[in-house]
Amino acid sequence: MSQPEQPQQDENYVIAARREKLDKLRAAGNAYPNGFRRDTLADYLQGVYGAHSAESLEGETTPFRIAGRLMAKRVMGKASFGTLQDMSGRIQIFVQQAALGEAAYNVFKTADVGDIFGAVGTVMKTKTGELSLRVTQLELLVKGIRPLPEKWAGLTDTEVRYRQRYLDLIVNPDVKKVFDKRGQSIRFIRNFLDTLGFSEVETPMMQAIPGGATAKPFITHHNALDRDLYLRIAPELYLKRLVVGGFEKVYEINRNFRNEGLSTRHNPEFTMLEFYQAYADYRELMDLIENLLRDLALAVNGSGKLTYQGREYDLEQPFNRWTMKEAVQRFNPAIDAARLDERGYLADWAKKVGGDVKPAYGAGKLLTEIFEKTVEANLLDPTFITEYPTEVSPLARRNDANPEVTDRFEFFVGGREVANGFSELNDPDDQAARFKAQVSAKEGGDDEAMHFDADYIRALEYGLPPTAGAGIGIDRLVMFLTDSPSIRDVLLFPQMRPEA
Repeated sequence: MSQPEQPQQDENYVIAARREKLDKLRAAGNAYPNGFRRDTLADYLQGVYGAHSAESLEGETTPFRIAGRLMAKRVMGKASFGTLQDMSGRIQIFVQQAALGEAAYNVFKTADVGDIFGAVGTVMKTKTGELSLRVTQLELLVKGIRPLPEKWAGLTDTEVRYRQRYLDLIVNPDVKKVFDKRGQSIRFIRNFLDTLGFSEVETPMMQAIPGGATAKPFITHHNALDRDLYLRIAPELYLKRLVVGGFEKVYEINRNFRNEGLSTRHNPEFTMLEFYQAYADYRELMDLIENLLRDLALAVNGSGKLTYQGREYDLEQPFNRWTMKEAVQRFNPAIDAARLDERGYLADWAKKVGGDVKPAYGAGKLLTEIFEKTVEANLLDPTFITEYPTEVSPLARRNDANPEVTDRFEFFVGGREVANGFSELNDPDDQAARFKAQVSAKEGGDDEAMHFDADYIRALEYGLPPTAGAGIGIDRLVMFLTDSPSIRDVLLFPQMRPEA
């Protein structure tokens, strides 16, 4: 007499029972076979035969070989149904003792949801009209030891989903679509830039001097060289060295690392596109990015119009282009536009809106504090913000008409910064002076300030052509394209706090 089934939630009991089945497979010598080869995916069968009637499939004799994970099972005496899931989707299988023989049929009868099978059979339609594979050969390829989540409850705990992404992908099929779309986006961006004549390169991820952005780096140690190295915070200074060397259109898509907090928008490692074009300025790169994002949305989503977190966005319309001062005035109507260069006035406003105010901050930094506190989150529609203060733009070219601002832009959509770009500073003396100012800031306690990179100054002294460059955050861009509220939703393995 068989034991009564224990409650599903008793995971230890379930694992023990499955291990007993695995032990029997090991004893028989066929626990993990690797000889089965499939020739067909589920979506192919659904696409080719899904619309056929049951009558039209009665004479089908073409055998198909499929393989996948058992996601559901219904045993009804000597005939049973199951659902196999592969990389493309799901398809039902119809299993009969008469077709398989008693031993093979018993393997299916005693199988568990989560087991992986290979099956050979012909297509058919059930009485309810569901396309199925009438199985003539069935092989258990992998015994699933751990049970999948309950069918109706699914896997909804976000901590578990992010920490055990493999399980998330098994039981939440729509998750894979997000990452398919991510891959499609990166391929499109590469093709877009390649078509324009850009060269893709790779630059060091371990650097002797971290540069290219204001951020706190991760530090590691190289034993053979007996020196500390930094995980890169940006590839910018290396890519511009290549422009000096003659790579006049160059880009890289790769990881950056910043020792910062975790949030729905931040992960310590993230993917960036950075690209540089000689004999161009920041206005031309704004045009390029606008065209790129519009074409990307069309390629990935089929339309330049999309919905993100319940709000509609239209990338087919021209993107907004405002200076930082215009944006601050727009969202702070009480501010006095005539006093946006007065440090004392801006310090009072920054304190009022919760910005950081330090003695070392000049008017440009304080204006940026007000912008970040009152404007950024309100930039929902696609918007370029230009004329960033020189004080907060240590690598950007000063504006010819107003040296207090730079020829720089940041691009926002959905209230988040997605891109940053500027006409590059190619005056080695100006760049050296700004590096020195960053070093002073670092000595004053700013652990995100830049180091002095003497080799980069040397490269500029050989001559950097007039150049414009930009960086686009791939993760935030994919969040927008896939309607994902958190950066963790678009990273297969986001950084997590330790398990308890």
